[in-house]
Amino acid sequence: MPKDTSHAETILGNARMVLADEVVTGHLVIRDGHIAEIGTGALPAGAEDCEGDFLCAGLIELHTDNIERHITPRPKVAWPHHAAIVAHDAELAGCGISTVFDAIRVGSIVSNAGVGYRRYARSMADEILAMRAAGALKISHHLHLRAETCSETLLEELAEFGAQDRVGIVSLMDHTPGQRQFTDISKFETYVRSKHGIGKEAFDDYVVFLAGLYERFGARHEVGAVCAARRFGAVLASHDDSTADQVAVSHGHGARLAEFPTTIEAAAACREAGIAVIMGAPNVVRGGSHSGNVSAMDLAERDLLDILSSDYVPGALLLAAVQLGEVWDDMARGLGTVTRAPARATGLDDRGEIAEGLRADLLRFRLVSNVPVTRGLWVQGARVA
Repeated sequence: MPKDTSHAETILGNARMVLADEVVTGHLVIRDGHIAEIGTGALPAGAEDCEGDFLCAGLIELHTDNIERHITPRPKVAWPHHAAIVAHDAELAGCGISTVFDAIRVGSIVSNAGVGYRRYARSMADEILAMRAAGALKISHHLHLRAETCSETLLEELAEFGAQDRVGIVSLMDHTPGQRQFTDISKFETYVRSKHGIGKEAFDDYVVFLAGLYERFGARHEVGAVCAARRFGAVLASHDDSTADQVAVSHGHGARLAEFPTTIEAAAACREAGIAVIMGAPNVVRGGSHSGNVSAMDLAERDLLDILSSDYVPGALLLAAVQLGEVWDDMARGLGTVTRAPARATGLDDRGEIAEGLRADLLRFRLVSNVPVTRGLWVQGARVA
């Protein structure tokens, strides 16, 4: 976390400040780690000149697999975890993210000889928490447990966590092939075979194995994950809902977030049920889903998109929010999908907006050839990037 800023004062001026509902040119005063004053007009004496750059709340990331990329930079290559955590933290800070919910898989496959994945959630969480306690991290880290219902060890791994772990989100993940994200088996085959380097026969065996695994454990694991979220005091998220019936089940479990619904039908059902819809920023940037599911921009045009997540590309978060702002002709609304909306959805009422009294988690950026370029990040008033 950033250094102590007690009694320190910083003034940022000549900035296009992105407020909750509008963009205004002016300045703000950071004092004791919080936003103390907001004003318009000429550049105050002693202010840092932001040269007309945008100034918004620091970005809030709810679902990123980025830490897994750092601990396994290549297939079957393990990287030292503490070094990976520091590199992950620095990368996010460089992308303008001031708060992250680190997504950690819970639930492993150990008995399949072809493709499996080891147990690591508790040890990884301990390492993140230890690095945070040591002051080694630039930004604010929370935990997001990705509960793999199609696994062998989910319940015993969840039992290793408690309310003291600051688990902010538990998401219900079902990657059984043939439904949800991987309705198209060919997309699943491409993903699995390229990631694990296996042949067609081994892949076919893996699909049969997963189907049997879900038949044995799926329903029990889903109920157990819902109960665990309540025990942690965490926000429950569904994942890859495809139909209105699946959304109804998620709503019945108490889900408040829907990660990456795969169809317009599911997204509309989420809106009707009061569940916030999260879509992937890479989906916006690329103009479509890499899995062949619904386009995030289609949902945005139908007013069915609430929050963006960088998912697997941290740098996509700010870029996609700016692109939404341009499509909606409302930069405050676009940036709200990565600041105010995720903060409110997860109960972080002390951040996510430029407003007096809130944490001074702030991002300065400018547009160069329509691409946002970060120029500074402050976390609790301390500049960290």
